[in-house]
Amino acid sequence: MVAERLKQVRAQAEAAAKRVGRDPAEITLVAVSKGRSVAEIEACYSLGQRDFGENRAAELGQKAPMLPKDIRWHFIGSLQTRQAKVARPYTDLLHSLDRARLVNAWAQVEGASPVLVQVNVAGEAQKHGTAPDMAASLVTQAIASGLSCVGLMTIPPLPNTPEDSREWFVALRELGDSLRETFPEIRELSMGMTDDFEVAIEEGATLIRVGRAIFGAPGDPARID
Repeated sequence: MVAERLKQVRAQAEAAAKRVGRDPAEITLVAVSKGRSVAEIEACYSLGQRDFGENRAAELGQKAPMLPKDIRWHFIGSLQTRQAKVARPYTDLLHSLDRARLVNAWAQVEGASPVLVQVNVAGEAQKHGTAPDMAASLVTQAIASGLSCVGLMTIPPLPNTPEDSREWFVALRELGDSLRETFPEIRELSMGMTDDFEVAIEEGATLIRVGRAIFGAPGDPARID
């Protein structure tokens, strides 16, 4: 089943890119493996998937050493400052830099990986992420702290239809375009999940985070053994 689902997601992503004249190679599919077993990840890996996303530092720290070394791990969840040392050894890209304290914590970890600034484009009280008008300040702080800040990430409101997410993806793309005038390294846009990744690609996503469409509906927490 994973093989069929992964093939379908790849085909949908490629079609979405071609609809708007983009090169599908510009888009990285991150298979969201939170709560998934080592065996499930290995099955996906055997199909050529190399980018995986986790949102809990402890779970990442348990699973990553048991899996192939050429996996590129994306940390996509909210990260507590005290967990930075746990997540860092395995994280190739941190998607969720959302506050000044985390900038400091991540910068203090030896060999800190590149980061994306998480932006709360819809201003939802329950969501993490900096306000759009504060993104430039956070990017500035990250760079001044020695971090490689390469783009932006957002989690829009849960859509009823994929089209509902378009305005938020447009907002992130436009913010990225604006910031790039000052920070040319801002080139990545992490946006789009199972319900709306095709729309995200149409609006400029370079990273899409897809879990359920690949692995199926979440079940019980995976056993890490």
